[in-house]
Amino acid sequence: MSREQVAVDAEETGPFDTVRQFFALQGDVLVLSLAMFAFSLGFQMTNRFLPEYIVALGASGFVVGLFGTVGNVISAVFPYPGGAISDRIGSRYALTLFGLLSTLGFGIWLVAPTLGVIDVAGVAIQPWVWIFVGLLFAQGWKSFGLGATFAVVKQATDPSRLAAGFASTETFRRTAFLIGPVVAAVLIDLHPAFTVSFRYVLAVAVVFGVIGTVAQHLLYNAGEDAIGDSFDGIDQIKRDLREMPAPLRPLLIGDTLVRFANGMVYVFFVLVITQFYEIGFETTISLAGVSSAIALSPEAFFGYLLGVEMLIALLSMAPAAKAAERVGLKPVVAVGFAVYALFPVVLIGGPAVLEPVLPLQWAMVGIFAFSGLRFAGLPSHKALIVGPAEQGAGGRVTGTYYLLRNTIVIPSAAIGGYLWEFVSPEIAFGIAAGIGVIGTGYFLLFGEEFEAYL
Repeated sequence: MSREQVAVDAEETGPFDTVRQFFALQGDVLVLSLAMFAFSLGFQMTNRFLPEYIVALGASGFVVGLFGTVGNVISAVFPYPGGAISDRIGSRYALTLFGLLSTLGFGIWLVAPTLGVIDVAGVAIQPWVWIFVGLLFAQGWKSFGLGATFAVVKQATDPSRLAAGFASTETFRRTAFLIGPVVAAVLIDLHPAFTVSFRYVLAVAVVFGVIGTVAQHLLYNAGEDAIGDSFDGIDQIKRDLREMPAPLRPLLIGDTLVRFANGMVYVFFVLVITQFYEIGFETTISLAGVSSAIALSPEAFFGYLLGVEMLIALLSMAPAAKAAERVGLKPVVAVGFAVYALFPVVLIGGPAVLEPVLPLQWAMVGIFAFSGLRFAGLPSHKALIVGPAEQGAGGRVTGTYYLLRNTIVIPSAAIGGYLWEFVSPEIAFGIAAGIGVIGTGYFLLFGEEFEAYL
């Protein structure tokens, strides 16, 4: 797809095409967005509830932190080889492979409780161990496929419209983030035992994984793939690290600090609702003289809170991408970083501050609405990462960036888990916020703008 195709005048198209143009829903970007929707629906129906699933299967809070750290290892290791594979064999076949891996991971999570305790050489393998195993596969499309998704958007979108292009894929993905947890909340309330009801959720995730894999393989136009050089192993990694575009370095440092902070507490968000506050949602709705009581368990309430979070994200993402075309990428990215940094202390301490004026359950709704604003800068952030990359190297540049960032972030969840379990949740979340503020400040001082937005 040429830049001229993307830049067609809106007057020459109908109303629907004008909307498609604004969101950069062009050809392969649209296909990618649809695949993102399917996989994100499956992943978000499951991933945010997995810490509670692990605890229900017998694990401690510290094990939850270790689970988050394993996820960080995968996020660090997978993107680079995934980007290299994508650049070498093309995005279509790469994403199909990664989709199959993710679907397998959902399946492992589904059967984990039925496996029971397995004795291997005198060592008892608890059911929650299989959640770790499933994670290695389930993050295949999300982490392996990261470079491929960046490369597809870059090769299909004009440089000055990259934020809008990523807003397209992010809008589809975040729509799934909105729908997925809400669907999960409905399914979770179907059975009082969480280990039973959550398996309903996992079964649906498997179905969406199959649909997403088949759809992207059949619909993606492989003829427009930009195939890069073959992967040369460790020497290639070293070369890509040395050749990383200079504008990415301040962004990388600030982003790494912000993500380290988020990584310390991210897996504990569900436990703040279900264990720290133990807060569900109760209200009575009256319509035409008929009253109906609503009572949600903490687990189900968390699903709806994630829905609120994603609703705000969706409402803010496209305007933020449009604003980036006027004010530049950097200010929009900085706002997202700031919300990321502040959210831990807002979540853990905000309800106490709001208690005199707002009931706890409604305070949580407002807090998660605030959290949604942290996603507004993601399209601009992605544009700032991939924008300076050469054509045909978008996958490796993205993979290199995330390899560095996520490698440093690896221990964050374990540190957060230790503080949560052995010190206090308040200390864990407070330290996380402090680190996030430092990262945001660094990016504001030293971050560079992508030249297409100057």
